[in-house]
Amino acid sequence: MSLRINQTVPDFKADTSEGPISFHDWIGDSWTVLFSHPKDFTPVCTTEFGAVAQLDAEWKKRGVKVIGISVDGVEDHRKWKGDIGTFAGTEANFPIIADESLDISKAYDMLPADAYLPDGRTPNDTATVRSVYIIGPDKQLKLSMTYPMNVGRNFAEILRAVDALQTAAKHGVALPANWEQGRDVVIPATVSDADAKAKFGDFKTHFPYLRMTKDPSS
Repeated sequence: MSLRINQTVPDFKADTSEGPISFHDWIGDSWTVLFSHPKDFTPVCTTEFGAVAQLDAEWKKRGVKVIGISVDGVEDHRKWKGDIGTFAGTEANFPIIADESLDISKAYDMLPADAYLPDGRTPNDTATVRSVYIIGPDKQLKLSMTYPMNVGRNFAEILRAVDALQTAAKHGVALPANWEQGRDVVIPATVSDADAKAKFGDFKTHFPYLRMTKDPSS
């Protein structure tokens, strides 16, 4: 069964490029982005991990920990980080989990339960491992997405999704299509007009079920 929104994510112990971790303990009180890739030393993955490295200051500003995962080993991860840093122009200062047993990939529904690693495997053998999981400090899954092998992920969108999730959690609002920080937010339909007025001040009613107000974070 696939992971569902607001479900507590599986805990695990694993070796990473930065040493062993226990995942829930590693998350601590932070928001976390766990992102997977099919294989080290592959082109699209290198550009993606470089993009994550270039956003280091943005993750830190939001109190977000980022961690990669693939079914390659720790030594490959460490060697590959050199290529990532060269391409991105900055070091990849986040850990990459080694999931050679496939246990974590299967627990997070990245691979079929009967998946295995054949000799001389290619990225096609782990093609579905290009997923993103945004996890809250409560260790619950807040958002997930999976991309095909030939389309790199948009980490600016993942960063925007983190902003939206954090704003919703902090202020009890919802976020409209294409929302970015500073734009108007949606007042949940479960909040009465009187309570909305008391909590948010002025708001605009487009329809009885669609009311918008200024971003409380701005």
